[in-house]
Amino acid sequence: MSSPPQADWLIHNSLVLTLEPGRAPISDGYVAVAGGKIAAVGQAKAPEELPPSLTRLDAGGSVVMPGLVNTHCHAAMVWFRGLADDLALQEWLTKFIFPAEASWLNPERVYWGTLLAAAEMIRAGITTVADGYFYENEVRRALAAAGLRAVAAQGVVDFPAPGVPDPRDNLKAAAEFIDSGGAPPFDLITSTLFCHSAYTCGPETLEQAKDLTRRRNLPFFIHLAETRREVRELRDKTGLKPAFYLDRLGLLDERTVIVHGVWLEPDEQDLLADRGVKVSHCPESNLKLAAGVAPVPELLGRGVAVGLGTDGAASNNNLDLWGEMSLAARLHKVWRRDPTVLPAAQAAALATREGARVLGLEEKIGTLAPGKDADLIVVDLHRPHLTPMFDPFSHLVYAGGPHDVLHVMVGGRWLLQNRQFTTLDWPAVRSRIQAESRDLAAFCQKRPFFDP
Repeated sequence: MSSPPQADWLIHNSLVLTLEPGRAPISDGYVAVAGGKIAAVGQAKAPEELPPSLTRLDAGGSVVMPGLVNTHCHAAMVWFRGLADDLALQEWLTKFIFPAEASWLNPERVYWGTLLAAAEMIRAGITTVADGYFYENEVRRALAAAGLRAVAAQGVVDFPAPGVPDPRDNLKAAAEFIDSGGAPPFDLITSTLFCHSAYTCGPETLEQAKDLTRRRNLPFFIHLAETRREVRELRDKTGLKPAFYLDRLGLLDERTVIVHGVWLEPDEQDLLADRGVKVSHCPESNLKLAAGVAPVPELLGRGVAVGLGTDGAASNNNLDLWGEMSLAARLHKVWRRDPTVLPAAQAAALATREGARVLGLEEKIGTLAPGKDADLIVVDLHRPHLTPMFDPFSHLVYAGGPHDVLHVMVGGRWLLQNRQFTTLDWPAVRSRIQAESRDLAAFCQKRPFFDP
């Protein structure tokens, strides 16, 4: 019998959580990585049982698991973290965020803001992010520099927007963005588009945008049914519930990702299930903006794929998917008055395997299985709040956090080793952000709508 090929990396002496359905944690486990892909996953109780490798990483009993998948983010909005808190969504958007984006944001600031967001996400064990924003070519460039896997979506609205001053050019700009992606350095990034909402995009824009992504077999993202006001105004205007309105326009299929979906009614949930639509659940943003609680257990019960998202740091105020896991698991228990709803292992799946399914990347990432891309994290278990350990999923979801992440790998490349960045110059990013933030503060002081 021929010996197994030599791996580039062998991560061993670990508790391996593959996140494959029904597969138990593997104690004394190892993950072999070769050519940027997972070559083998197994158990070795003695050193001689380990497969050959160029380099070994002794995990010291820590957890090795798939990297976290953030299904919805506006990365560059880290600039606006804490800028206008404790407000209703429409007031927050129209009086603060939209004006700041229109008057202060520029391509360079989007690039540096995204680098800051990338640092936060890498440090928190996020290996894949779905981002939708303006100047998305700069977002894509920053995410590629950081080494993250991403679905980068150019934002589309029917009013003047950063980078697209004439809304008549919004779909032309989106098509150019899509067509400029794919090749290195963007080989880990899927380029597509994101229509902000049914209240910022007219029916023609929505139809044409969906057609643009459908012809290229790309995911299509849209905020939907986030607030009761949005639902009420859309029904007054169209006579239809939000999901049925999108369906009438031909937008609902297996490549459409609905973000939020807080106020989807049962018949709309049935419709999403029938069409194969995916949903991104952002519980922290929904709670902070008092939008409501999305019907996630009901969606899951209908077979709808649901992943977790952080939303932007301006409405969260962090890019921490551990917090989303923990909140989602707890929130739906109290909302349903049922402590068995959304157990820890299922919450962990939403942040990994199911998030990959939402983004259409389940063949590449989301579980640790031979042949998949080597997107993984190592989580330190030797910490007071994780001691003693009885159930690893319970510990990770209810007690774990970004500070527990030791190592992060994407496509076989380390982005974080021993809690130190390997692809980002963090001091340079921090210095640039601090300098530019002073300019943002001065801008806000001159604008009458920024009233502390």
